[in-house]
Amino acid sequence: MRIVMKTLDEWLAHCERLHPAAIELGLDRVRAVATRMGLRLDCPVFTVAGTNGKGSTCAMLESILAAAGYRTGAYTSPHLVRFEERCRVRGQAVDASELIASFESVERARGEISLTYFEFTTLAILDVLARAGLDAAILEVGLGGRLDAVNIIDTDCAIITSIDIDHAELLGDTREQIGLEKAGILRTDRPAIVSDPVPPRSVTDRALEIGADLWRLGHDFNYRGDPQQWAWAGRGRRYSGLAYPALRGANQLVNASGVLAALEALRPRLPVTAQAVRNGLALVELPGRFQVVPGQPALVLDVAHNPHSVAALALNLDAMGFYPATHAVFGAMADKDLAPMLARMDPLVDHWYFTDLPTPRAAPGRALQAAWRAATRRQDASSEVFASPREALDAAAGRAGATDRIVCFGSFYTVGGVLEHGIPRLHAGAPGRDAGG
Repeated sequence: MRIVMKTLDEWLAHCERLHPAAIELGLDRVRAVATRMGLRLDCPVFTVAGTNGKGSTCAMLESILAAAGYRTGAYTSPHLVRFEERCRVRGQAVDASELIASFESVERARGEISLTYFEFTTLAILDVLARAGLDAAILEVGLGGRLDAVNIIDTDCAIITSIDIDHAELLGDTREQIGLEKAGILRTDRPAIVSDPVPPRSVTDRALEIGADLWRLGHDFNYRGDPQQWAWAGRGRRYSGLAYPALRGANQLVNASGVLAALEALRPRLPVTAQAVRNGLALVELPGRFQVVPGQPALVLDVAHNPHSVAALALNLDAMGFYPATHAVFGAMADKDLAPMLARMDPLVDHWYFTDLPTPRAAPGRALQAAWRAATRRQDASSEVFASPREALDAAAGRAGATDRIVCFGSFYTVGGVLEHGIPRLHAGAPGRDAGG
């Protein structure tokens, strides 16, 4: 019996019910359905894997290619507020109606094959992109690389960003093991851009083993910067006097360097001008990545949710200058390595607002508070627990002074919960008010 679903929410609920496991790594099932659908992307494809920096890398690639006049498509995950954010064409989230048509195509093709939520939705989004008449597609790996559903598409240029330990129960508990999983996106004779400054040996060994065209930061491309500008040099091209990317944070030059290497590697198929590079880096936007919202107090939004990304967040917060007090809204998944994250932020945060999140995978706010109490060395810091990120932010805004700052970090659910009704505009002593509301 054919199931009839009319809304995107109904389809997403259907995807959640289909498979007994939330995550089941492997390509056999998803590849079989893709074959039945005749799924293929007839344009150059960039595939981006890594632990941190994937979203920023995808956003910069998308922005520069758009500035060069190309029709771009991008698949990124997870989303912050609306599922449609995961699929963008020409920089804009696609309409739910386009996704619904592709969900129907996947459902017709899968027959008796059971798909996980991620596999089903990935096939639907790839179908949207395949029908969009693209000049270039940018695909972000969801988890790992080798066995991720995105890897059914043979990439024209693989990019591996910084690698750290995350999802250890699925990918391994060393950088070498995790690196080997990420290196599964590499292809013979295709560019393999490695922007991690100190990549695991497993990545470079795999590239050499299969005969990929390996581009390594520090060997095949480099960057240097001073407080005003930066410069990049690759195998056959140089850029000087570049303005810093619009995405904030010192780590963004590493990501931008990998992006310029990827564009240089695919220059014969997708030529871009120096002006497109400058415009693309100047105009790039990515919510929730060290996003600083001006106000009184200032608000910082960051989806840092593992020790490596939280360490980068702490460095970026240090570079912001002096604030009388820092308030932190924090929510995270239960499987995260909480102790080093809390320890790294402990010296910076004066008041904690721990929050529950609307998913069974999340650690309860009380558990986060207990982990902080076990780790803190601060006698003068305070903490409270809230039922939602927005309630936590309202409490922080009500307590913070005009010259303080609030940092909201952790899971995508944490930052997404704050952004659900728009970007909050904060005024000291009052709950956050959304833009336009």
